[in-house]
Amino acid sequence: MRLSKNDRNALISAIVASGTDDLNVMFLSFSLTSIIASLAISKVEAGWIATITNLGMLLGGIVFGILADRYNKFKVFRWTVVIFSLATALIFFTPNLQYLYAMRFIAGIGVGGEYGVAIAIMAGLVPKENMGRVSSINGIVGQIGSITSAALAGLIAPIFGWRGLFLCGLLPLLIVGWSLIHVDADKVSDFDEQTDTAAPGDRGKIGDLFKTRQIASQTLCLMVMTTVQIAGYFGMMNWLPSIIQEQAGVSMSGSSIWMITTILGMCLGMVVFGQLLDRLGPRRVYSVFLLASSMSVYLFSFAKTGLTILIAGAIVGFFVNGMFAGYGAMITRLYPHHVRSLANNTILNVGRAIGGFSSVVIGYILQHSTIPVVLLFLASLYLFSLLAMLSISNLKKENYQELRPLAEDSIKS
Repeated sequence: MRLSKNDRNALISAIVASGTDDLNVMFLSFSLTSIIASLAISKVEAGWIATITNLGMLLGGIVFGILADRYNKFKVFRWTVVIFSLATALIFFTPNLQYLYAMRFIAGIGVGGEYGVAIAIMAGLVPKENMGRVSSINGIVGQIGSITSAALAGLIAPIFGWRGLFLCGLLPLLIVGWSLIHVDADKVSDFDEQTDTAAPGDRGKIGDLFKTRQIASQTLCLMVMTTVQIAGYFGMMNWLPSIIQEQAGVSMSGSSIWMITTILGMCLGMVVFGQLLDRLGPRRVYSVFLLASSMSVYLFSFAKTGLTILIAGAIVGFFVNGMFAGYGAMITRLYPHHVRSLANNTILNVGRAIGGFSSVVIGYILQHSTIPVVLLFLASLYLFSLLAMLSISNLKKENYQELRPLAEDSIKS
C-alpha cells in the first residue's frame, strides 16, 4: 500500500490505539482481587464493575459512532482515547465503590467509541481487498496490549498497589500527543467519502442499521455473532484457567503458561483469518472457523495432561479468537460510508454488553453441573453463530467486493 506520510501516521495511530484500549480494560482483571480487599466489597459488587464498563462501551459506541460519521473521524478518535485514558488514571483517587463505578463507566464510553472510529479510519485508508489483513494486525496489537497489561501489573502493582497500576492508563495519551505532531486530521484521506451522497444531517443515524427488513436482519445477526464472540472469549479467558487446574491438576503457574500459548494461538489465528478473509470472503472462512471453534472447545474436555492442555489451548485460541479480526472488515463492507463508524461500534458493543454476562452463566453452570456441560454450552454457541452468519443474505454474493454498494442500495431503498 502506498500512503502519504500523513495517512501512514494516521493508520499507525489507529492501529496502536486499539492495543491501548485492551491495555486499559485488562487492568481491571489483574487488580480485581486487590480492589475487593481494599474497598471491602462483595464479589457481586465487584462483578458489576465489568458490567458497568460494558454498558459505558455501548453508550460510547453509539454516541461517538454518530459523531465520527458526521464530523472529522480522526479528531473524534483522539477524544475517545483522551476520555478512556483520563478516566482510567483517575481511578488512582478512588475513595469508594460508587466513584470506581463512575470512572469505569466513563472509561467504557471512551473505549467503546474508539474501536469503530479506528476501524472506519483504517477502512478509509486501506484498499478493500486488504482490510482483512489490516484488521488482523489491529487484533494482534490488542493481544499485545493485554500482555503489556499483565507485565505492568507484575511490575507496578507490587510497589504502588492497584491504584498505581491504573495511573498507567495515561500511557495512551502519548499516542494522542504523537498524532497531534505527526498527523493533520483535516488531511487524513477517506477514499469512500468522495462517493458518499448522504447529506450531513443524514449521516450517523442509528435507524439506518434497521431501515429495511434485510438490513435489520443483517444487523441483528451480526449482533448475535459478536455476542457469541465476546461470550466465548470471556468464557475461555476467565474460566478455562481454573477449569484446567481442576481437570488436570495443573498449578497456577502452569495455567499461566497455558494462557501464553493460548494468546499466541490467537495471534496466529488472526493472521491466518485475515489472509483467508481477503482471499475467500467471509462466508467460507467464518463457516470453517465457527465449526472448528465448536469442535475444539468441546474436545478440550478430553485434554487431561499438561502437554495436551497446552496444545488444545493453542488450537482453541487459534479458532475462537482468530475470527475477531474479521468483524471490522466485514461490517465495513456490509454498511455504507455514512454509517460505517456507528455500525462497527453499535454491533460490537452490543456483543460486549450481552456477551460479557457469559462469565456469570458459566459460573452458574459450574455450580450446578460439570465441566463437560460448560464446554458443551460454549461449543453450542458457535453453532448458533454459524446459523446467524449463514442467514445474512449479502454474504451469499460471490464477489465480496460488491458488498458495500449492495448495502448502500438496500439502505437507500
